[in-house]
Amino acid sequence: MKTAYDIIIRPVITEKSMEAVGDKKYVFEVATDANKVEIRKAIEEIFGVKVLSVNTINVSGKAVRGRTGKMGRKPDRKKAIIRLTEDSKTIEMFEGMV
Repeated sequence: MKTAYDIIIRPVITEKSMEAVGDKKYVFEVATDANKVEIRKAIEEIFGVKVLSVNTINVSGKAVRGRTGKMGRKPDRKKAIIRLTEDSKTIEMFEGMV
């Protein structure tokens, strides 16, 4: 059985994701085999917040060329956009970055 920390890998810190923090939307990279229900429970358990909705995006790995000229691929990943309820507290990790 996976724990909440196996499902949530890391937060995604970009300009676009930081603009959405004002609307109580947060972006995380999650395990590729995790579903929306597991992601919701993991966020609520780790941060102690109420989740309104979860949207997921499968991101394909890009093709890259190594030093020797061989072609390869970066790994596929999955992102989750978490929207919190209006009466929920914010996630403290993102507060100083906005």
